[in-house]
Amino acid sequence: MVGTGVLERRTERTRVETGPLPADHPPIQPARIGVLILNLGTPDGTDYWSMRRYLSEFLSDPRVIDYPAWLWQPLLQLVILSKRPFSKGKEYEAIWNKELDESPLKTVTRSQAAKLAARLAGKRPEIRVDWAMRYGNPSIASAIDRLVEQGCRRLLLMALYPQYAAPTTATAYDKAFDALKKLKWQPAIRTLPPYHDHPTYIRLLADSIRRHLAGLDFEPELLLMSYHGVPKRFLLEGDPYHCHCRKTSRLVREALGWPEDKVMVVFQSRFGREEWLQPYLDETLAELPSRGVKKIAVISPAFVTDCLETLEEIATAGRETFLEAGGEKFTYIPCLNDSDEHIDFLAELATAELQGWLQA
Repeated sequence: MVGTGVLERRTERTRVETGPLPADHPPIQPARIGVLILNLGTPDGTDYWSMRRYLSEFLSDPRVIDYPAWLWQPLLQLVILSKRPFSKGKEYEAIWNKELDESPLKTVTRSQAAKLAARLAGKRPEIRVDWAMRYGNPSIASAIDRLVEQGCRRLLLMALYPQYAAPTTATAYDKAFDALKKLKWQPAIRTLPPYHDHPTYIRLLADSIRRHLAGLDFEPELLLMSYHGVPKRFLLEGDPYHCHCRKTSRLVREALGWPEDKVMVVFQSRFGREEWLQPYLDETLAELPSRGVKKIAVISPAFVTDCLETLEEIATAGRETFLEAGGEKFTYIPCLNDSDEHIDFLAELATAELQGWLQA
């Protein structure tokens, strides 16, 4: 039973939010629910200075590179960023969406947000959906400001990383919390948990593999499931990422009904000299032909949106490495991107996390 005091507070809140306001009172938007999808990041352009700004923000994040700043920043700013923006700029140029003058990650994330907004509007018209990048633009702070200005008093943050990792999931939410510190009126916050073993996610991956392989003129001898790497010590310090990757791979293999020797887990994109999670993708691609494996498929379940790491590092550079080593057939299986099935799943995840709020 609701007490008299609670009823009085609800009545007063309703009067303040929907009733007459004093003439000099700031305008108040109707109460709404916000959903903010978060992706890793993208440079604004492929030129040196755009790449330098992006890489400096990315590589200065202590969640990504956790060396002491006094040691790391001089090396980063004076050495690494004097050359790396040129090489990375060329890689981005190879996959750049020249029509919109932006990266594919930005193009597809925008589409994901628009389609998700259409799905969720059918559940409650007051839901607003926006999107942001942890590094680069649009920034997380700007997206939160937009949602708050529209009257979003409740906000669901959806970092689109199926497997939790401190350098991806945690840093995205860290940045959102930093933005919230500056607000006079903070919305209530929920965060999407990892969904590496969600039955629908597993089914979507298995279905995408089946569809892609059905359209080939060859049968792969091996499927590589490639995940973005992290230093091995992260695992030893308690980060569950490695375990999440292994579980996703096992569940997908089981959903496909394949034997263990048909699937191999690898890790890509290592940086620096310390040991990262192994086996490494590039070394594996170079070695497989000598082991007699000449036909392979590669998928990257750590990403739900195609980006530099999938389109350039795997589909282009990875293919070249494998074929130059003696491989015969190579195929890359795209991410789930903005497919209808994936948007339906994102709506399913959002609806589950919005329970209680939707009924309020």
